[in-house]
Amino acid sequence: MTAPFSVLHQFPLQSLNTFGIAASARAYVRITETEQLLGVYADGDWAALPKLVLGGGSNVLLTGDFDGLVLHIALQGKAVVGEENGRHLVRAAAGENWHAFVQWTLAQGIGGLENLSLIPGTVGAAPIQNIGAYGLEIKDVFHSVTVFDPRSGATRVLDGAACRFGYRDSVFKHEEGRHLIILDVTFALPTQWRPNLRYADLAAEPGLGDAPTPRQVADAVIAIRRRKLPDPALIGNAGSFFKNPVVPGAQCAALLARFPTLVHHAQPDGTEKLAAGWLIDQCGWKGRSLGAAGVYPKQALVLVNNGGASGADVVALARAIQADVQARYGVLLEPEPVFI
Repeated sequence: MTAPFSVLHQFPLQSLNTFGIAASARAYVRITETEQLLGVYADGDWAALPKLVLGGGSNVLLTGDFDGLVLHIALQGKAVVGEENGRHLVRAAAGENWHAFVQWTLAQGIGGLENLSLIPGTVGAAPIQNIGAYGLEIKDVFHSVTVFDPRSGATRVLDGAACRFGYRDSVFKHEEGRHLIILDVTFALPTQWRPNLRYADLAAEPGLGDAPTPRQVADAVIAIRRRKLPDPALIGNAGSFFKNPVVPGAQCAALLARFPTLVHHAQPDGTEKLAAGWLIDQCGWKGRSLGAAGVYPKQALVLVNNGGASGADVVALARAIQADVQARYGVLLEPEPVFI
């Protein structure tokens, strides 16, 4: 069964990407019902066009106009759907605002997502990126995801193993899963909640005390993020622009011999995760700009649109930073946002 859908032409995308890059799409459809997706792919003319699936636009960098059809996933709905193995099962549609959803779970008396408060974007984007912050990743609280497969026209449910989560990674970022469109996500949140204060900055936040509530942890995370990161509504950005690089232990040891203050975190497999922000800062980029694109003065990991920046401006800045870090440390920084 399909539902009617409305196509808008030469649609401006500036409000649909948190970088605030001015670009347009040849065609645009706002998806509010799953059946509309079926209709788009059942229509020969629209099915043949290149597709760009957008949610909140918080992890994309538009480098030009998109000569195809943008599918803006605006599916809504959220509910507590049951319990399983001592966990609340909570489901949200892909178009729900992520931060609003986290706040809603807390209002239901359910903790578990509070460490991921104030991350921009939608629920549907969360598993694609395996978003993480303050000692928690999506994979830690994930149950399943419902996807639409345009190649078969069918919907199916994937569990955590099928999603192949890694550091800021999932099957949805690779060839075998890139075509799948997320419709809703179900999370498994503990019925016996304990605060996750493994992240030092969070544990040190004033006012938490010895036995904080989920709401108090969320408020602490929100306070820290607001101090460190720019609000995309005020300054265009996509949050952390580069992944923290993971290097072999021997390479980290060699770097430490040359740079004793190198920030690094040992991983269970013997590798070391380096702090990309520290590397960028040490290369002198914090607060600097190239044209209208710049590095946020309070956090070197965040690239910003200082007003009127093009996608090409941001790419040029990113490439310059990558070159400097690689020349000094022998480490290639990998961007988090998808370049469109």
